[in-house]
Amino acid sequence: MKLKRVAALTLAAGMVCTSLAACGSKDTATKAPETTAKEEGTTAAGAESKEETTAAASGEKQVLSVTTWDYDTTPQFSAVVKAYEAKNPNVEIKVIDTSADEYNNSLGISLSAAQADPDVIWVKDMGSMLQMADKGQLLPLDEMIKADNLDLSVYSGAAEQLMYNDTTYGLPYRSDWYVLYYNKDLFDAAGVEYPSNDMTWKEYDELAAKMTSGEGSAKVYGTHDHTWQALVTNWAVQDGKHTVVEKDYSFLKPYYEEALALQENGYMQDYSTLKTANIHYSSVFKNQQCAMMPMGSWFIATMMQAQAEGETDFNWGVARIPHPEDTESGYTVGALTPIGISAYTDQKDLAWDFVKFASSEEAANILAEQGVFTGIQTDESINTIASAEYFPEGDSNKEALTYTHYAFDRPLDPQIEEIRKPLDEVHEMIMIKAYSIDDGIAELNKRVAEIKGWN
Repeated sequence: MKLKRVAALTLAAGMVCTSLAACGSKDTATKAPETTAKEEGTTAAGAESKEETTAAASGEKQVLSVTTWDYDTTPQFSAVVKAYEAKNPNVEIKVIDTSADEYNNSLGISLSAAQADPDVIWVKDMGSMLQMADKGQLLPLDEMIKADNLDLSVYSGAAEQLMYNDTTYGLPYRSDWYVLYYNKDLFDAAGVEYPSNDMTWKEYDELAAKMTSGEGSAKVYGTHDHTWQALVTNWAVQDGKHTVVEKDYSFLKPYYEEALALQENGYMQDYSTLKTANIHYSSVFKNQQCAMMPMGSWFIATMMQAQAEGETDFNWGVARIPHPEDTESGYTVGALTPIGISAYTDQKDLAWDFVKFASSEEAANILAEQGVFTGIQTDESINTIASAEYFPEGDSNKEALTYTHYAFDRPLDPQIEEIRKPLDEVHEMIMIKAYSIDDGIAELNKRVAEIKGWN
């Protein structure tokens, strides 16, 4: 019998960071259940360090502080905090919690005071991690990784991509990546085989053409692209040869040609309609208005909850995201939530032990019970999620949860937030045909060069 983890999966769906939407709740500072808080302030922290040394020697509990957002409303942090405390009864975790909207600002104020709290930092987005690294507020982890002979290959290349200036400031924690969703009932009715886990983008285009039918309000589109520029640029960086921060954006041209062709041929809804009507991608798929849709792994929980609540009742499936002709199956694009250590910690060894645990295979299996995807894929974690009630049955759907290579949708660049603006604006201009693709690429080259100082 499948495990009933729909509620946990639903909670996990809203917790995507970096390029994904963030949740909001009241601004609070709290501690984990049955934990003892540290005193705040540099002087108090220094005195406390001595007290904790004495406490450890006498068998009393040590206190480790960690920063989180929306701790009480999501399982992505609490599950690991509680598991670590259970494994280490001599340690109490002090949770410094803030709302998602205020997290970066609150953390920045705390770190600017060079306080010993927090010891461990969950990083909400890549841009803030780079800022903290540039200010010397994050502890480099490389020496500890080397000393413990930590195997970074378990992260499928994500750990190396987290390096900044050849230094590791964080390890992969939570992860979300792109897969292909499809409506099994529509494929069955059309007598067309389901999308496979080894399909090129060209084959995907051909499948979209086959699956387009009907007219007007009864029309079913072969596929659906939401309005995000990532739904074009992601596939251009999927093979790891490029990023969205480049001097020459001509590598984007074939992917914009593909997107415009799908739109012009009527195989997917046009950008202008989606933007003007503010149509959400979830409604398009749930209302069976498209046969396929590339979207993030977080949407799995959304669909499972929709079926659990009776909002939808059609059969759906998931496949690996299609890949370029010269790339093997298993390459995907996504975003991470890293975990790191404050440079001001007075609990370096304990903080490192917690970071290792939080980013381990053991933690991955624990988080899978809550429907949270992590930076490590294990057989147990995949089996756990695939066995959840309302997850599509079949080995192909389970295989779709795996990947072999993981490329960031945005690189670790200090100016990535500035660069997002021209990426978004040029994307819209190309998709509404206000710019030709060549004109759009020229505009990107010019504006990004100005931001980066390449002129």
